Amino acid sequence: MRELLHLSSAPHDRGSLSTKTVMRDVLLALLPTAVLGIWAHGWYAGFIMLVSIAAAVVTEYLFNLATKRGNTIGDASAVVTGLLLALTLPAQVPVYVPVLGAVFAILVVKCLFGGLGHNIMNPALAGRSFLLISFGASMTGYTLDGVSAATPLAEAAAGRSVDVVAMALGNTSGVIGSSALGLLAGGIYLLLSRGITWEIPTATIGSAAAFLALFGGHGLDPAYLVPQLLGGGLLMAAFFMATDPVTGPSTTKGQLLYGALTGVLIGLFRVKGNAADSTTYAVLLANLFGNLIDELFIPVPYGFRIPKEFKKAIPKPVSILLVITLIAGAVLSGVYVTTSDRIARNSERANQAAYRSVVPGAESFRSLELAQETAGTTQIQKVLAGLDGSGQTLGYAIAVHNSQSYDGGLTLVVGILPDGTVTGIHFTELHETAGMGMRCGEPEFTRQFENVNVPAFALGKGTAGGHGTIDSVAGATVSSTAVVDAVNAALAYFAANLK
Repeated sequence: MRELLHLSSAPHDRGSLSTKTVMRDVLLALLPTAVLGIWAHGWYAGFIMLVSIAAAVVTEYLFNLATKRGNTIGDASAVVTGLLLALTLPAQVPVYVPVLGAVFAILVVKCLFGGLGHNIMNPALAGRSFLLISFGASMTGYTLDGVSAATPLAEAAAGRSVDVVAMALGNTSGVIGSSALGLLAGGIYLLLSRGITWEIPTATIGSAAAFLALFGGHGLDPAYLVPQLLGGGLLMAAFFMATDPVTGPSTTKGQLLYGALTGVLIGLFRVKGNAADSTTYAVLLANLFGNLIDELFIPVPYGFRIPKEFKKAIPKPVSILLVITLIAGAVLSGVYVTTSDRIARNSERANQAAYRSVVPGAESFRSLELAQETAGTTQIQKVLAGLDGSGQTLGYAIAVHNSQSYDGGLTLVVGILPDGTVTGIHFTELHETAGMGMRCGEPEFTRQFENVNVPAFALGKGTAGGHGTIDSVAGATVSSTAVVDAVNAALAYFAANLK
């Protein structure tokens, strides 16, 4: 039986390209990013890579063993998935995070869908998405040299300058594989070795840049656009994630459309979204359209004539969907244009109401210049002095944003009297889990901050009533911690600059 020949009709086309060869090229392309990640974040980052790769390989081996399938770990696809996943993780995550992420990526997204070539979305990004949902605090706890700090995109969004050289080397707060230089080097290698083609990377980066320039609110300002293009996982998505041949289209036109869709989604989520990660969800959503896009651009065989009735049958549903989409988009755009001024006025009224609620008796407010740059997960956004009728300062309203809440960030205003007494807090942005984190906005929780004079608050459980000790909301420790940290950031600012 082993000597039987495989017969097929001509023509015969044989090449040296194999799965193992492709995966080897991807690993070589990721090597600069991995090395720079270890250089910037320490040897623990390298350990996280090894753990993630080992978990991915072992999971695939055990699944094949349990299901009596052939051993496929020799094609190195599990190694690539484990390494890609590790490069999308913060440098200081607990060891169990990459293990669980790799198991989910290989077992659920790859093996249970039939193995390599059958997964409906990128396994590494699906694993990252699972970790973002399950371990939000660990996945958004970005540090550099052991110190918690804001990511370059957060700094750019706040109007602060960003060190582009540090971003190029990956020596910034963020994930392990954040080196723009390493990612560009790896992407160029893949293009030269023909591991990928130019269509998806070009369309992804180009459409994201165009969307951010048009709708980001900063135009073509390089101080805004350059960090947006170099950071946030855009280069990783363009060269390594969206180019996955299994989940992306195979035709040139299809790849251009697919890349454009990915880039627009990344820009949209960055400008209008508040999730902890825009790139991950953008690529995963685009993955779901890969097969549909291929259907739209099926190459016509040479000499084939499409019957007229067949031409009419296919475009009709597509045309109807296109018209509906255009009409809906035009209506939504029109509503936004006609209501944007009113939305801005209502937002300002809401902010003024927040200021007055925390500085009672104030007849007017005077904006103060920020005295210092804030770092870490909390940022002082605005400081106002509440004035009485004679212009005397009654207290201060300090707006603070904390990016470390459970659902990507919260903003509140803290009222502080000249003697340091906290009058209360008022949320201007709170999007936590209903029935859990959202309870941080209820009076039962917020009144614990009213009329308390302490250098800083502490979070406890079942300790309400203690001087300066806040009873956390049951089942919402992350959200409660974010609130306490934000209030303490306002107190620290007051003590350093206003008291």
